[in-house]
Amino acid sequence: MLYVVKVRISSDTVLSDRGYDKGLAMAKKPQILNVKTVAKTRLFQVEALDLEFSNGVAVQYERLKTSSSGAVLAVPMIDDETVLLIREYAAGVDRYELALPKGRIEQDEDVLVAANREMMEEVGYGAKQLTLLKTLTSAPGYSSQKTHVVLAEALFEQQLPGDEPELIEVVPWQLSKLDELLLRDDCSEARSIAALYMVRELLISRGVGL
Repeated sequence: MLYVVKVRISSDTVLSDRGYDKGLAMAKKPQILNVKTVAKTRLFQVEALDLEFSNGVAVQYERLKTSSSGAVLAVPMIDDETVLLIREYAAGVDRYELALPKGRIEQDEDVLVAANREMMEEVGYGAKQLTLLKTLTSAPGYSSQKTHVVLAEALFEQQLPGDEPELIEVVPWQLSKLDELLLRDDCSEARSIAALYMVRELLISRGVGL
């Protein structure tokens, strides 16, 4: 099927009319002419990118460069209907948030090993069955961070020391009440919300009555 796209920059100026096939990229990626680090902290690095697009337009973008290993987010199911959430302080929004256990993947650490480690540190459980579901990005327009979502099943009690400054509260939650969870002001972390819905749909496809 052929689609026509009109791109406007003002009420009376049309830049281009072009046809394209659904599902195909409209243009090739811009060329990166130069990359410069403009700020760096213990966790993050801000880079300035000089870009030239295929139409000849040159611009500078900034991106937040994070660890190349990425992060892992675990969905620990204590049974077929109950997930273990954690409540911990989130400095970005200055409040306690309900979310899934997560953390940075250490250098050369396997994704599933990292998921198990984070669970043991934050919820006091490991998993005998771990499944990588999807890799998510949070803000791909300016951040390179990738988060690997891992479903954890067949849990067993196992506590590892972590680097958290205080004891983390573990909150069991029924996936059948997921809509109620989203109504809470203290549940706003997009990666956790997406992961919970993915797992709920997966369990429903297995025949679990949620």
